[in-house]
Amino acid sequence: MAQESSVKNLIFDLGGVILDLSVDHTLQAFADISGLDKSEVTKRFVTAEGFLAYEKGLINDAGFRAFVRDTYPVQATDNALDTAWNAMLRGLPLNKLQLLLRLKGQYQVVLLSNTNNIHLEYINTQLLPPGDTSLDPYFHRTYYSHRMHKRKPDADIFEQVLQENNFQPHETLFLDDNADNIAGARTLGIQTVHVTTPDLIIDYFHA
Repeated sequence: MAQESSVKNLIFDLGGVILDLSVDHTLQAFADISGLDKSEVTKRFVTAEGFLAYEKGLINDAGFRAFVRDTYPVQATDNALDTAWNAMLRGLPLNKLQLLLRLKGQYQVVLLSNTNNIHLEYINTQLLPPGDTSLDPYFHRTYYSHRMHKRKPDADIFEQVLQENNFQPHETLFLDDNADNIAGARTLGIQTVHVTTPDLIIDYFHA
């Protein structure tokens, strides 16, 4: 694949694009600590509103843990809950981080992630290379849903990123593994790449 020549700006999703992600690991971990069948855990994960509320920063860490204890239900320590919640975060491949640093010299590179405080803290303290303490230096700017009180695929989160960075939609490429998020960006005229395999960005940018 080759980049569109008009592209000046890149907006990257995190999980499933840069970060190796497996939600199944968290679903299994919740099943293990709750004793519920995994299919029931999955059903509640998809339908319970607290997960989305946490991504939008509408509840804090303590509120999220209370929500999980109530949803499954489970009596578990904060550490046990956080470990289960973070189980989906499988790693940050070094070649992808190196790609981001290279792309920063050619494009304006932004991160736009639907995430939450527990995940971000784990990423910054456990998954980055030794000596690194934040994802921020790998991008010109980073945007996290829980800090913005907005989340993809809603138009307002894309509009904020475009406006704050003076990006023109037709000069901007958005890369995400979620089809709904891709559709949301396209409605604003943003160019898109649907990331359907873990190493797609490596192939796309010929890294």
